[in-house]
Parts: sequence; structure tokens; C-alpha cells
Amino acid sequence: MLSRRVIICLDVRDGKTTKGVKFKGNVDIGDPVAMAQKYYEQGVDELVFYDITASSDRRDILIDVVRGVAANIFIPFSVGGGIRTLDDMYRVLDAGAEKISINTAAVLSPSLIAEGARIFGSQCIVLGMDVKRTGRNETVPSGYEVWTEGGRTPMHMDALEWAKRGEALGAGEICLNSIDADGTNEGYELAVTSMISSAVSIPVIASGGAGRPEHLRDVFQKADADAALIASMVHYGEYTVGDIKDYLAREGVAVRKYI
Repeated sequence: MLSRRVIICLDVRDGKTTKGVKFKGNVDIGDPVAMAQKYYEQGVDELVFYDITASSDRRDILIDVVRGVAANIFIPFSVGGGIRTLDDMYRVLDAGAEKISINTAAVLSPSLIAEGARIFGSQCIVLGMDVKRTGRNETVPSGYEVWTEGGRTPMHMDALEWAKRGEALGAGEICLNSIDADGTNEGYELAVTSMISSAVSIPVIASGGAGRPEHLRDVFQKADADAALIASMVHYGEYTVGDIKDYLAREGVAVRKYI
């Protein structure tokens, strides 16, 4: 049985880790470099760094913060936000990241997925998807729409079709974030996670809504996610990575041993 991954997300704004609810009302909660080292020492499987305003502000990613995080951890590290070109990808990888997450730029220029996969390898390219429940219609037959620029702009694109197209273009992984569930601590959006997990053959990371270890169990066992992204439940000290992995192991979920 393949182990399921627990991934911690660091949303960064103006050099500080921040957290909001449904992509709104963000407050700063700490230093990303120090937080990354703490979670690495707790035994998290991977870290994700998102510069959440780089795309909407039309600016480059905070490369110095990326470099600072990478220097203090020795686990897979994915970076997203403001990555628009192959040169941007190279700079992020050169700063110490193992994976590049592209979201807005991939929607606006899908060839970036294929070009990145060709040059850096599919294993480096994560297709980030921010999706919102709309109900089924002709434009969005799955009932879930793709949004860009940190959940600010609806794209009138169907999430299921975009996931399948992203895989065909060469993405090696999908990070699926539910805008409806984000920051609510009420659990992942199991329906869309299950839908996309069953439609693609690449790993799917569930994101948005985790508040208790039971939520990770459910997204692994009921929606077949390959990994679960968490933030609030560890950022505010309610759980450690060890707490979460101990619970999952007791519930029959295969997890990697932690330090």
C-alpha cells in the first residue's frame, strides 16, 4: 500500500505566513522560514509555499523567502505564485525548490505546462487548481469552476476537463483547492476530490478545509486523495504533524514515519 502524504501549506504575503477563510480576511501569523523548519522537524512529508498575491499584483515571487525556506529543510518543497515563464521556473528551482506549482499562468497559457514538463520533467510540474462549486451548467458540466488570481477571477472553465487536460499536457501532480472549503476547518470537499482523483492517473493533493485529523482520514479513504494539504490546524497549534500521523495510522491509513 502506498503511503499517503501529509503536506503543510505556507501561504505567504509580504514575506509573512498568512491565513484566511475562503481566500478572504487574511491575517499574518508568522515567519515562513521559522515555521518551515518547525514543521520539517515535526516530520511533515512535504511543504508547499504559495506567494498568494504575486499573480494578482503582477509581480515576481519572493525568491529570497523561497531560498531561506529551502536552506532549512530537507524534504520535497513546492513553490507557487507569480510563476509565468520558464525563466521563473528555473529561478525557483535554482533557489532550492523541487517542484513548481502553476495555476493562473497555466490557465492563461496552457503550453507552459508542456514546456515546463519537457525541460524540467513532469515530476517538477504541479498544476494548482482553485475551484468553486457552481452547480452544473453547459459551461461547467461537472458543477465546479476554475478560478484564478488567488480565487479572484472566475474563468468559466470546467474543473474536471481542466484537470484532464493538465495531465495530458504533462503535469505530474494536481493540487486541488476548494475555495468553498478553504479555511473553514469543516473538512475537505470530498465530491470534487473524488471526481478528479478517479478521472486522472497522476497524484491528486486535496486542499482546503482540514480542521481535524478525521478530515484527512476521510479524504484518503472516501475520496482517494494521494496527499492532503493542511494549514490552520497546525499553524494555530491545535495539532502537530505527529498527532495527525498517529491518528491516521490507528485508522488504517498508511503514512510515512516521522522523526
